[in-house]
Amino acid sequence: MIDVTEQISSVRRTLGDRTLEAGEARVLTISQVYDTDLDDLWDVVTTAERIERWFLPVSGELREGGKYQFEGNAGGTITSCDKPRSFAATWEFGGGISWIEVRLTPEGEERTRFTLEHTAHVDDRWDQFGPGAVGLGWDSGLLGLAMHLAAPDAPRDPEAIMAWLGSEEGKRFLRLSSDAWAEADIASGTAPQDARRRSAATFAAYTGAA
Repeated sequence: MIDVTEQISSVRRTLGDRTLEAGEARVLTISQVYDTDLDDLWDVVTTAERIERWFLPVSGELREGGKYQFEGNAGGTITSCDKPRSFAATWEFGGGISWIEVRLTPEGEERTRFTLEHTAHVDDRWDQFGPGAVGLGWDSGLLGLAMHLAAPDAPRDPEAIMAWLGSEEGKRFLRLSSDAWAEADIASGTAPQDARRRSAATFAAYTGAA
């Protein structure tokens, strides 16, 4: 298992604002540099067989205009694809819609930065949980990506993942992620007490803590 403190500190997290036709939205950005080249990372994030090893099983047509569905999670439509640099898609879950964009940028020899933007309307859920509501999930995804690249042939084991998330080390990872998103929330202009209240609510929702 990758050291969780090092993993959390290796990730950049920022928040911004965007105005959409339907109203104000928040843009969550998360990124990390991985020790692999651009073409390999593109294959990792766009090929169903490899996506399943670090994120979730996915079905559908993984091409521009195609529809996709993650098992037990979000689905949507791939709205653009610029191989091997970027793709964008709708992110539809629980009756709501938001938008994601993934960008890959070479950073030196055999190193590539993965950047994901998630744009969502401000609503009651945002007011209650803040960026961690989706941020913890994306942090877990980037951890899975790091683990896959460290052992590309290892199969994904859902039962082991759930057991780890319920362990003390898994809870520490979620706590560190919650704290990191609270700091990003504060840096974007949220009052510290509000950011930390929302962070605590998110951590409790993920872990069942009182």
